[in-house]
Amino acid sequence: MPIPVSSRPSRALLVEGVHPIAAGLLASCGIAVEQVDRALGPEELVRRLHGVQVLGLRSGTQVTADVLAQAPDLLAVGAFCIGTNQIDLQAATAHGVAVFNAPFSNTRSVVELAVAEIIALTRRLTVHDDAMHTGIWRKSAKGSHEVRGRRLGIVGYGKIGSQLSVLAEALGMRVLFFDTADRLALGNARRCATLEELLADSDVVSLHVDGRPGNSGMFGEEQFAAMVPGALFLNLSRGFVVDHAALRRHIDSGHLAGAAVDVFPDEPAAAGDPFESDLRGLPNVILTPHVGGSTEEAQQDIGEFVATKLTGYLEHGATGLSVNLPEVQPARPAGTTRLALLHRNQPGTLAHVNDLLADGDLDVGQQVFATSGSVGYVVTDVRGPLAPAVLDRVRGMPGTIRVRVLSAWVS
Repeated sequence: MPIPVSSRPSRALLVEGVHPIAAGLLASCGIAVEQVDRALGPEELVRRLHGVQVLGLRSGTQVTADVLAQAPDLLAVGAFCIGTNQIDLQAATAHGVAVFNAPFSNTRSVVELAVAEIIALTRRLTVHDDAMHTGIWRKSAKGSHEVRGRRLGIVGYGKIGSQLSVLAEALGMRVLFFDTADRLALGNARRCATLEELLADSDVVSLHVDGRPGNSGMFGEEQFAAMVPGALFLNLSRGFVVDHAALRRHIDSGHLAGAAVDVFPDEPAAAGDPFESDLRGLPNVILTPHVGGSTEEAQQDIGEFVATKLTGYLEHGATGLSVNLPEVQPARPAGTTRLALLHRNQPGTLAHVNDLLADGDLDVGQQVFATSGSVGYVVTDVRGPLAPAVLDRVRGMPGTIRVRVLSAWVS
């Protein structure tokens, strides 16, 4: 059933401590903002989404198909992070909910943490630090190395992996990478044809893969066994891609010299909650609470970037860099009213819309249309009042998913 015509957004819910700059930008559009500093479970999320048009979250709150089905007022979701695997994108599209994320803003923060951890593990700084804090002076070079000349294997050569490649090479490391997509090697990095080739030739292996379901469990007993004896392992990507029990076995046995892990299959919902992991208590293992992108600089950039995308969608219907809707970013002619229609991608929809507008004696000043997969998105700027009868007919078209009417625009 088509979703009713949307009214002007008036409420937003921001959870998981989204940077306050986002609340300020949304409030500047006349939206009342509620902020929660923790992740929400499904029942509480549904309850809080009643009457809410905009949801902002990070990685801990799950927006499932069931949640979306019970949130008919929701227009847009902003993921104030890189990944969107916590959101059912197919269901969001079916319900006419636009989803935006921040694919670039915290890249540098994640890379800097990876570099810091590579150096710390290679020099065994955590081991020395633990000994000193217990009153033991253990000056020794045993097991400590320079990173210069060591081989770094990067699994996943996207935005983060490729930038790590550049910084690691500047430190004198020799970089190898493996990616299932065709990626351009930067600097002197060498592409490996298979993951096995990379594992057999890397002193440090760092994972930077995305959250697609196919990556679940991609790194386990077989992959750890294939790594070079004495190698180091880092995961700053997704918790569910690694078998932590297998990683512990290979550190306990001495096959691996250390690890750094920032993401976990099951993460606590709020700061201060208990944390359990197979990796606790291991020497030369750095555990961090999913803070790869959590620098003040990155969080401010993310807050501004995603909030700007949300306000652009709410006020103008712009879908640039949306992860689930066709990308449309039309200029806004003065003196027009904007009709934004998300619909199922089927022949004749655009002609049907134009026939309905013509029947309503509306002058079309501009029209932009795009499709992506199973959906299409058409933004039409008209001069003259949009009569309720015209809107009802657009809303009643068989392929309509959501109709939004944006008020008259004055330059």
